[in-house]
Amino acid sequence: MASPHGQAGTPANQGTARRFDHLAGIEDLRPGRAALNVSVFRCAPRSSFPLPIALLEKHPGSTQAFVPMTARRYLVVVALGGDRPDLGTLAAFIAHGAQGITYRPGVWHHPMIALDAETDFVCLVWEDGSPGDCAMVEYEEGERVAVEIDP
Repeated sequence: MASPHGQAGTPANQGTARRFDHLAGIEDLRPGRAALNVSVFRCAPRSSFPLPIALLEKHPGSTQAFVPMTARRYLVVVALGGDRPDLGTLAAFIAHGAQGITYRPGVWHHPMIALDAETDFVCLVWEDGSPGDCAMVEYEEGERVAVEIDP
């Protein structure tokens, strides 16, 4: 197995494990006080494609990290943009259960999409409980773009 980010890691737990530190920053860009929210998302699988993109969201003040708790595939959909997503930059890729993802603050993304079976994800995000925790853009039926994948 390859080491994360090419790190050799350091021995841990009396030599029964290797520890890999600082793989992704969990940033809090708010000027006030926010709390790190560690939650679990249980996602139902999607089996029909193409997937019409009806909604994209971003977290302007925080990174958002997802770590799958099972070895199942999931779909990641992201886009660049400022106040609104730039659908011309929309990109999708399949991640595998051994891969976690981290969205930088302000990166537009689709909510998690499990592919093979119900999948739990640990989520880490800084939140202060305000509406600014999450910005969303919803698309009407005629505005939606579709994402197609090979099963």
